[in-house]
Amino acid sequence: MPLFRSKAEAKLAERGLDPARLPPGQYLTDKWPVLHAGGVPSTDLATWDFRVFGEVEQPLRLSWDELRALPSREVTLDIHCVTRWSRFDATFRGVPWSELAGRVRPRPGARFVVAHAEGEFTSNVPLSFLEDEQALLAYEADGEPLTPDHGWPLRLIVPRKYFWKSAKWLRGIELSSHDKPGFWERYGYHNEADYRQEERYGF
Repeated sequence: MPLFRSKAEAKLAERGLDPARLPPGQYLTDKWPVLHAGGVPSTDLATWDFRVFGEVEQPLRLSWDELRALPSREVTLDIHCVTRWSRFDATFRGVPWSELAGRVRPRPGARFVVAHAEGEFTSNVPLSFLEDEQALLAYEADGEPLTPDHGWPLRLIVPRKYFWKSAKWLRGIELSSHDKPGFWERYGYHNEADYRQEERYGF
């Protein structure tokens, strides 16, 4: 009889799901809990724009219509929140980083990303995580436009990190030669946020 780390894993096995998909310390939910700091921003798509800047040869600014006109991709992945819930097989559609990278031409020294969102919120990851095939600038979730609570009109999707790295209400991507801790990292969250290593708090 197989041994499981937790009751959560045993329940996954009962549902025919691979318990190995659930990172340590997490539980599975079919819902998508809403968690963020502060209120939901008000957005006017007529004046909204998105920027890519920093260590790039050609800074870029796009309107909503220009962003939506770019080639898109759909990805399905499991998402894991630092508050310990996990949601399997979440589907997102949006623009892959490769579509923007070809336009802005990152400089050789660009190694890190700072995602800039509404309300001066930021999140940070190495550039390699945006180059992942499952990373997106997403505007749809599960076949529908993102809801305001979940980051409409645009949300960053970063695979293999706790979900706080996937910044809601995204307004820009800054490329940098050095790492810059984001909003939650400055409040004590772990800079790496690897859910397999339970990197929740502290460095």
